[in-house]
Amino acid sequence: MDNYNKGGNSPKNPFPKKPKTSFNLNWLYLIVIAGIIGIYFFSESGMTKEIPWSDFQSYVKQNNFNKIVVDERSKTLRAYVRPDSLKNVFKQDVENSKGNLSVTVKIPSADKFSDFYDKVKSDYKLDIDVSYESSTSTFDFLIAVLPFVLLIGLWIFMMRRMSGGSSGGGGGVFSVGKSKAQLYDKGSDLKVTFKDVAGLSEAKEEIEEIVEFLRNPSRYTEIGGKIPKGALLVGPPGTGKTLLAKAVAGEANVPFFSLSGSDFVEMFVGVGASRVRDLFKQAKEKSPCIIFIDEIDAIGRARGKNPNFGSNDERENTLNQLLTEMDGFGTNSGIIILAATNRADILDKALLRAGRFDRQIYVDLPDLNDRRDIFKVHLRPIKIDDSVDLDFLARQTPGFSGADIANVCNEAALIAARKGKKVGQKDDFTNAVDRIVGGLEKKNKVTTKNERETIAIHEAGHATLSWFLEHANPLVKVTIVPRGKALGAAWYLPEERQITTKEQMLDEMCALLGGRAAEEVFIGQISSGAVNDLERVTKQAYAMISYMGMSDKMPNLCYYDSTGDGYGFTKPYSDETALLIDKEVQAMITEQYERAKRLLKEYAEGHNQLAKRLMTEEVIFADDLKKIFGERQWTSRSEEIMKEEQELLAKDANKEDAPGILAEPGQSDLQ
Repeated sequence: MDNYNKGGNSPKNPFPKKPKTSFNLNWLYLIVIAGIIGIYFFSESGMTKEIPWSDFQSYVKQNNFNKIVVDERSKTLRAYVRPDSLKNVFKQDVENSKGNLSVTVKIPSADKFSDFYDKVKSDYKLDIDVSYESSTSTFDFLIAVLPFVLLIGLWIFMMRRMSGGSSGGGGGVFSVGKSKAQLYDKGSDLKVTFKDVAGLSEAKEEIEEIVEFLRNPSRYTEIGGKIPKGALLVGPPGTGKTLLAKAVAGEANVPFFSLSGSDFVEMFVGVGASRVRDLFKQAKEKSPCIIFIDEIDAIGRARGKNPNFGSNDERENTLNQLLTEMDGFGTNSGIIILAATNRADILDKALLRAGRFDRQIYVDLPDLNDRRDIFKVHLRPIKIDDSVDLDFLARQTPGFSGADIANVCNEAALIAARKGKKVGQKDDFTNAVDRIVGGLEKKNKVTTKNERETIAIHEAGHATLSWFLEHANPLVKVTIVPRGKALGAAWYLPEERQITTKEQMLDEMCALLGGRAAEEVFIGQISSGAVNDLERVTKQAYAMISYMGMSDKMPNLCYYDSTGDGYGFTKPYSDETALLIDKEVQAMITEQYERAKRLLKEYAEGHNQLAKRLMTEEVIFADDLKKIFGERQWTSRSEEIMKEEQELLAKDANKEDAPGILAEPGQSDLQ
């Protein structure tokens, strides 16, 4: 959005709007050229007629001319007709003609004309004013003068560009050093406010305080406090960092400069530092104001760590200039800098110190309550019916960012419209979640009977173990319909834990190995369908051994470097330790694999029923497992929270109408 200072001129505005003029400099060039052409083509007024040399000789003998001008260079002459001889020469009524009437003649040469005139003058006693000149033709004149005219015009054009005639907007070669920041001033049409930012309560509180600093600074400075110079928003992609900045621009009643870190990067040397200087120059003239730099890691990477050794000096020069402008000898009072990145670990330490970014605000992935609030925001423009349960959707989307939830809502609306519905329903939202997590459903993908049986046994193995393992995530549904790159998939309702115990991780590993174990137990041979399961299990086992210290032979050791200072050229442990880590990982995975096979053999009958049901129905839900295996022995924390909230809502419903959709007594919310 190009909203450049819609408020017009103001005393604090260093860039007032230039008044529009109806005169363009290009018209001046056209006038000059037209004048030159007019001088040379229309300098002689009156009627002109070209006659042959023979007729001219006879007219001269008749004394029809009073003046002759001979051009020696072009071998032409112009003869001016006497007023009393006009009819004789032009053969028409020219008495009322204004100006001098003349004829032009091509002559053999000036010497031939001179000889002819001398003879006629002596024979006929003529008295004609004859003059000789050697003029330059119009074409030759243009060839000689036009290059100078073009050079002068080009010089004037370049000087106007250099003087700032195109700064800030489209820009040319002389405006590359100008800042590309978009300015949102008072009265701009940016309508995003803090009401549009759901969840992120702690981050919003910090950001709202920054806006309050600019609105009412005396409240903080009266007791000796200083306004923070900057705040860095850090968090995973899609969590709402840029949205928070938009809300600040919509709420703050001060100018707001917005640009990306890549806007400083250019192929020309010194351009990045020049744009930083120009940005802060504009900000100082408009203070108090806010500068927002999105994706600051584009220029804020740690210096001196480039493996190409010296190939990134331009980026480092830009960072050096930014560090100087943020907290150098110059004063930037009234300027608050906001920045956002999801790569805070690679930023330069000098950029993160207090005095530049006084606050680091971590914008984490939303939790259960935050996801519910985010769904409320994104469901405002979408028509839904009473079957859509926000609590269920919030629990069904663990690990989803705000951008992912917005995508779920939009995808659900598209699915409902594709089916010809007038409103979105619960199955549309569950299908949208499945579409985003698993990929596009491929019902027409060709699979043989043996392949379908193998897939059903594999997925039934996952579902069976998740039902009987205490810390495994409770199942929502399992399907053998290909989706994305997967030939089958199982959906779970994971718990949102802040810490995870070793027993919980081992149960999850065992459930992941259930598919491969089921193939070996019930088919007698293994397939390539467990590649993704094995990848996840192997990564988790290595993390438990080498990062979390969860090994009996290597207890309480962590080889993970969270500072990012290491170059990664060498391993932080010896080859003997690496061999021991490999053995411990192999032993851990083997133990959980044997455990999975024991459980599947114990519950083989239920597993086979589940696999056959999958072959016929293709999709089964938690209630189907309950009919086969009975009630699950362990209740997950997420299920306990669901029951507690349902009980509270039921109590409120007895007093007054409940604000949400309640589940029927005894009905599972996992359907």
